[in-house]
Amino acid sequence: MEKDTMDPAFKASDQAPRTEAAGNALPEEMEGLTLYEKKCVLINHEIDSNGMGRYQWYIWGLCGFGYMLDLLWAQAFGLVLSPLEQELGFPGNKSGNISVAFSSGLTAGAFVWGVLVDIVGRRWAFNLTCLISAAFGLGLGGCNSYNAFLVVTAFVGFGIGGNIPIDTTICLEFIPQNRRFLLALLSIFQPIGVVVTSAIAYGFIPKFSCSPNFSEANSLPACSTVAAGTACCTRASNMGWRYLMFTLGAVTLGVFILRFGVFNFQESPKFLVYRGHDDKAIAVLQHIAKVNKRACGVSKADFEALTTEEHSLTSASELLGAGKAQTQASVREKISIEFARYGLLFKGWQMTRLTILIWLTYICDFWGFTLAGTYLPTVLAIKNGAISLSLKFTYRSYIAIYAPGIVGVVLGALMYGVPQVGRKWTMVISSGLMGASIFIFSAVNDEASNIGLNVMEYFFQSMFNAVLYGWTPEVFPAPIRGTACGVASFWGRLFGIIAPLTAQSLVPNAGLKGSGGAINHILYLAGGITLGCVITTSLLPNKALGRQSM
Repeated sequence: MEKDTMDPAFKASDQAPRTEAAGNALPEEMEGLTLYEKKCVLINHEIDSNGMGRYQWYIWGLCGFGYMLDLLWAQAFGLVLSPLEQELGFPGNKSGNISVAFSSGLTAGAFVWGVLVDIVGRRWAFNLTCLISAAFGLGLGGCNSYNAFLVVTAFVGFGIGGNIPIDTTICLEFIPQNRRFLLALLSIFQPIGVVVTSAIAYGFIPKFSCSPNFSEANSLPACSTVAAGTACCTRASNMGWRYLMFTLGAVTLGVFILRFGVFNFQESPKFLVYRGHDDKAIAVLQHIAKVNKRACGVSKADFEALTTEEHSLTSASELLGAGKAQTQASVREKISIEFARYGLLFKGWQMTRLTILIWLTYICDFWGFTLAGTYLPTVLAIKNGAISLSLKFTYRSYIAIYAPGIVGVVLGALMYGVPQVGRKWTMVISSGLMGASIFIFSAVNDEASNIGLNVMEYFFQSMFNAVLYGWTPEVFPAPIRGTACGVASFWGRLFGIIAPLTAQSLVPNAGLKGSGGAINHILYLAGGITLGCVITTSLLPNKALGRQSM
């Protein structure tokens, strides 16, 4: 690997620890680092000494459930769009409002939770996001109007929006350095979430939906749009989508119970050290070692020994100084310190370039897959209906389409550490193939290609996002890690709001089933924006990849 030329926050050795005891970190690893960074090196050594112990696997699994919830819900709104439109009677050019509402909540959640996780800590944010999502998710099944559905959807999105920034931050800070590929492998829970949602939808929606259904030319109209006594789509005959919402809400509540009631999650040692709570950080490391049935290799004395080194204190104000000052600062000074901390995102040309390129990558990625997630299920139903394939066949097809995404995530994780390809070129190649598959899908319509091209799109989408989500927290230091991931996700979610607004302007009042060429216009837009990721990822600096996290 090339010699690092980036900011001090990243000037740690890229090599695996060469001693077993965390307190015996080699002197050359400490050279040029601030006091905070030196303590992080000791913490990294201790975490590495644990390996993938019981505590680490618990953390990885629980963070994976957060990933699962993200696409569990995102997929659900695409799957219920057709029965919702048939029952509630909103026009086709308002169909994108569901995605807008969900993306608005995701955007607010990504920013708020991403910032809070660096201020109040990882623990509370880790639990509250699931509680909020569960409460409002259960409420979705009881909505009787389109406006009510949109409002509750936004609150579900607010809870879900914090999951990925928080979960990647937490997972990175508790797993050993030589197991970073597990960050990418977290994304395996996303296609699992999509498959679970699709399977539940297959069980409920075709069986408990108005008949004739949305994909048929003579489908029943909404009761709100016809005179009394006219045959229409009633709530009682269209309960499938409600059953889906109730079930997903219950699943989300179950994840919250696991996180809050079953597992004793500890605060991040690096967060505690930055905030000046060395005793608590040591206690957390001792708890982890106890769960893993081993002795803790770092002590308070190891931390105190660092403060006797003169060169440890000269640069401490760069990172730790802000953290130490907060215990004695006024409220105004604390606020000023928090804002000053965000300046690390733009500290030097390399970091500024990295931050902006990551933002642009998230924007293009979220724009593309938001359109795909919102409209591809409905487009597939319409295309299948045009060639006389049933709604039941279409919903069964979703399971076949999304299951290979699991393989895509695994492949992305395997490519994560391959020197000839690695993180950067895996993202370049997978984003290019994802965009290409959407373009090809717009040009064909038969049973085999409809399934095959959707499989291809979701396979490479899963592969791309696995690497992107796993890699992002690696390149930012712990004091701004949650914020950096949250703000990147915020920009992506924000343009995820714009995406369906742009797409629904292409859909006439008659709705998608009568839109003709509008379907292809939506696919062209999704594919073209997705190809923007090819450019942004190809420009990412190689030197930001694969170094020891702080």
